[in-house]
Amino acid sequence: MQQTFDITRTSRQILSQFLEKNTLEQLNAIPEGFSNNLIWNIAHIIVVQQMLVYKLSGLPMNISDEMVEKYKKGARPEHKVSQDEVDKIKSLLTETIDQTETDFANKTFQNYQEYPTSTGFSIKNVEDAMAFSCFHEGIHIGFMMGIRKFI
Repeated sequence: MQQTFDITRTSRQILSQFLEKNTLEQLNAIPEGFSNNLIWNIAHIIVVQQMLVYKLSGLPMNISDEMVEKYKKGARPEHKVSQDEVDKIKSLLTETIDQTETDFANKTFQNYQEYPTSTGFSIKNVEDAMAFSCFHEGIHIGFMMGIRKFI
């Protein structure tokens, strides 16, 4: 499981670089042909990881319900994100993984509600959830690389 956390941390460092290397205007820009923007993808990654790991374990998530509603699967950017929100999202990139790793080490995840993903993979436990989360993050980093070419 340590390797999964290491992969996730590498992914989160890449995401952090998107926040550092793009202006607020660029983070909020939705290029023609795309349905979302850089900042939406980053926040969406955080939300999905929390839902897959915590919510399906029957535990409280480490993010707000408001954030879940704005960035869950099927949601679309409906507002321009402020610098304060970008800063919060940036801190959540590491805070949520730090907390997940601590909770995993403390054996907090005792129950898990099996979840069939839209890709056909069935997540049966928290280890599967974190592995799938790595896959999901990679997909969205790919989308973000596409968006970056047009902003």
